[in-house]
Amino acid sequence: MKLWGITHQGVVREQNQDAFTCQMLPGGEAILLVCDGMGGARAGNIASSMAVEVFMEEFLRQKEETQPRERMERAAAVANGTVFQRSHDDTNCAGMGTTIVAAMVWGDQALILNEGDSRAYCVTRESISRLTRDHSLVEDLVQRGELTEEQARTHPHKNLITRALGAEPNLRADFFELTIHVGQFLLLCTDGLSNVVTEQEILYEVIHGGPAEECCSRLLEIALNRGAPDNVTVVLLQYEMER
Repeated sequence: MKLWGITHQGVVREQNQDAFTCQMLPGGEAILLVCDGMGGARAGNIASSMAVEVFMEEFLRQKEETQPRERMERAAAVANGTVFQRSHDDTNCAGMGTTIVAAMVWGDQALILNEGDSRAYCVTRESISRLTRDHSLVEDLVQRGELTEEQARTHPHKNLITRALGAEPNLRADFFELTIHVGQFLLLCTDGLSNVVTEQEILYEVIHGGPAEECCSRLLEIALNRGAPDNVTVVLLQYEMER
């Protein structure tokens, strides 16, 4: 497995409130994590960076033989509680929270966790599929047939999310499982990418755009050339493990 990641404040925002990590662990597992903070100029940055730090600390603290879902859920729950407590203890951080999308890959299995509207995609040579469901107002409207996917991308309320890590005392994340095959990719991103770069464009850049190690930079460049009104974060995993 190979991992790459990039983050940028974008063209409009004065501060980058996204945070990410992507790591290969000694046991051969990969962990990818992307967060997009909210709650004001200072608090959003704190929420996302705190979530990444606390999640990884708790994830690595647990024993490797712990079941993957239990390990991921525990790490996210501790991060949720830490962010929630900080938002109540520090008046400067009142109301802060963050999206979270995380992926753990071991053997030929992947487990995805998400809360909010940061996304995970699986990319093959022929197709791209979104693995996560946005917890957002516009996604609810799309599910009810009141908006198309294209209308949702430009809807004035597209940034209103219905769940966030740290917004409530208890975690309400979703989990998704898949088998991943040699030659496939996992891509995690914040809405700063998905709101301005289409899924077909992501597919093209991952498979045909050039070297895989430059893909995150190419996607960021597309977003920047289109005005990047939000922070942009992209993390990519290329699955090459022999089975």
